[in-house]
Amino acid sequence: MALLQSPSFCFPLALFLSLLVNSSHCFNPKLLNISKVQSEGDWSPAGATWYGSPDGAGSDGGACGYKNGVEQAPFSSMVSAGGPSLFKSGKGCGACYQVKCTENAACSRNPMTVVITDECPGGPCVAESAHFDLSGTAFGAMASPGKADEIRNAGVLQIQYQSRVACNFPGVNVTFQIDSGSNPNYFASLIEYINGDGELGAVQLKQALDSDSWLPMQQSWGAVWKLDGAGQLRAPFSIKLTSLDSGKILVANNVIPVGWQPGQTYWSVVNYAV
Repeated sequence: MALLQSPSFCFPLALFLSLLVNSSHCFNPKLLNISKVQSEGDWSPAGATWYGSPDGAGSDGGACGYKNGVEQAPFSSMVSAGGPSLFKSGKGCGACYQVKCTENAACSRNPMTVVITDECPGGPCVAESAHFDLSGTAFGAMASPGKADEIRNAGVLQIQYQSRVACNFPGVNVTFQIDSGSNPNYFASLIEYINGDGELGAVQLKQALDSDSWLPMQQSWGAVWKLDGAGQLRAPFSIKLTSLDSGKILVANNVIPVGWQPGQTYWSVVNYAV
């Protein structure tokens, strides 16, 4: 439905007097923040618990493979394990969600962003349609100042979450951490710090500069993707990423250099625009 473009609509003064209205007689449609109304309606219910140390990052990387990176910037321990609907058999690794708690007296009611970095495969995580098993740090961050311990002692919380929140890691580009088992005939890499969707639906690899063929990689586990059975691979490698939900494509040209080494991390110079 189209909206009228006039900045205000004024009632005739005679009509005002007949209605005995003493307040201002102009209606300004700008006072109605339509986008805010819509965003408030996008919240869905979920359950929330926490694990690990009270001020920690939950686990050391968990089922996504991020290792101790979950404690460091840009994740900074604001992470969560996801139940099946969030973890998505590993395809949900790296996705961002806004969460907030409102039903406990200790809740701040302020939204915050967390990243899925682990799996919660049982217990309350499978009893609800959506469940966040947050790090102690993230769980405590939902509390009002000085009430983090109080909220962590509340057991299972009923919270609200907002999906399809764009990940945004300012100043950070996509990185590739080569799996320690990689060799000239087998290549696997952890892929992290993806803006936008955060989740990957497909990954492809192109070999040395004279090659025009993109070889499909398979999800190995979590956020680790692999290429096996293609024979001896020739670096440098370019990596093409396709985001899971939006289908947007990003290419990191020649990101894995000649002489690459297992266990090393290689930073690209690209990331999705947000």
